[in-house]
Amino acid sequence: MALIKKVRGFEPKIGKGCFLADNAVVVGDVTMGDDCSVWFGAVLRGDVNTITIGNRVNIQDNAVIHTLYEKSVTTIGNDVSIGHNVVVHGATIHDMALIGMGSIILDHAEIGEGAIIAAGSVVLGGTKVGPNELWAGSPAKFKKMVDPAQAKEINVKIAKNYLMYSTWYDREEQ
Repeated sequence: MALIKKVRGFEPKIGKGCFLADNAVVVGDVTMGDDCSVWFGAVLRGDVNTITIGNRVNIQDNAVIHTLYEKSVTTIGNDVSIGHNVVVHGATIHDMALIGMGSIILDHAEIGEGAIIAAGSVVLGGTKVGPNELWAGSPAKFKKMVDPAQAKEINVKIAKNYLMYSTWYDREEQ
């Protein structure tokens, strides 16, 4: 069963229909919408500030979501995919964005609606990624615009797939 822990008087709020893998960790000031999934080894650590997650968000294996004490919060919109081994630290990620495996999104960065961050990218603090933009590299740089309909199709499909995958696991203990 996932570790869900109250810290500094803050208890995580988890929406309906969410899947938390057996060794997922959700701590402190975390609010999660409905139909989300937090996969194996992922850590959502709201001990120093607020983490707010929308609906149908998948946070894949070994991802870490955190913030800076009294300086940044993390906000993730609806239908967002956070890939394996991603670090999101005090950033804002808008609806239908895709954060590729192994990427790092630093404090006060903002990822626009339908944007795609390529695997292994490092989005530096304060960077603004516009809607439907593809960024890649370390540090990440703008590569091209993505067709909004295509971005929506890809990003929502991945979010829906992860919702489906979560149904394969026993939810009796949730």
